[in-house]
Amino acid sequence: MNEEQLTKVRERARWHSRRGLLELDLLLEKFLALRLELMDEAELQLYDEVLLLPDNELLDIAMGRKAPPDDRTGAIFAQLRAL
Repeated sequence: MNEEQLTKVRERARWHSRRGLLELDLLLEKFLALRLELMDEAELQLYDEVLLLPDNELLDIAMGRKAPPDDRTGAIFAQLRAL
């Protein structure tokens, strides 16, 4: 994937990070400000999978109240929890 395509994927990730829960919006906004430009194609794909979760479940996992659905997305959730 070239840099232009990667930029488009990052823009899509930013747009899909807008959620219905204010707490989740704030958490994801902070995460993206710190991590988005550093994420490679594989990390962006995992982040996209994370964003498929319903808002309440995503927030519960990000806050450490529930376990991540699988080991592959665990690194993304660990980064979210570290904020």
